[in-house]
Amino acid sequence: MIENVNDNSPFEESPRAYRDKTFIDSVEARPLRLLSEYIYPQTQFRREKIHDTIVFFGSARTFEASSMGRYYKDARHLAQRMTRWSDALGTAKRRFVVASGGGPGIMEAANRGAAEAGGKTIGLNIGLPFEQRPNPFITPELNFEFHYFFMRKFWFAYLAKALVVFPGGFGTLDELTEILTLTQTQKLHKQIVILLYGTSFWNEIINFDALIKYGMISEGDLNLFSFADDVDTAFQILTDGLTKLYLTPDAESVDTVG
Repeated sequence: MIENVNDNSPFEESPRAYRDKTFIDSVEARPLRLLSEYIYPQTQFRREKIHDTIVFFGSARTFEASSMGRYYKDARHLAQRMTRWSDALGTAKRRFVVASGGGPGIMEAANRGAAEAGGKTIGLNIGLPFEQRPNPFITPELNFEFHYFFMRKFWFAYLAKALVVFPGGFGTLDELTEILTLTQTQKLHKQIVILLYGTSFWNEIINFDALIKYGMISEGDLNLFSFADDVDTAFQILTDGLTKLYLTPDAESVDTVG
């Protein structure tokens, strides 16, 4: 015989699935976590009317007072100038917003310069056990922390119309070659202005001539990027390239994202 229990005591409600932290952190819920790292940034970018970005890559270990400090200063000044130039376009959408990996070093310099120019600036951070903490110059509503590297890379590539790569280590090399590969293989349905800052550094770190010599890349692949060694030259290359590709009457045909 089954007793009819009616002691008027409330049942303890089970948490809804999306509020159950154990479930959300489980292997089975990984697709939900991945999706959130796509949808949340997308929502914020739309809310802030971010149309596209200029991405700055470079070492987290390059500080203003270090032996490589000139690169910090140059990244800061270049980000300032690009932000003022972008804001002067006077469009309803925010064009060519400075974005970085959100951490210290060159990333901080880029966000700092953009913030000092009065612009919005993006930090696409990644949770790491060392080095990577959000710098204080990121616009709060555009400060993101990713768990998955590939989702972070997606947002670097998806909105970028220009890429400025300062000297850096493994992370910078990884990000640079990722974008170069996507551009070379035409997996991006747009053109990106790619600028390597510090000619002697990059020619020492990557032997582009040897890659051609051994048939690993074609000579024409060197046209995918340019070099600069000072802020004035970098500014001219970036503004000329972005104007030609995205601010002329015929630019609509290439202003798409794959």
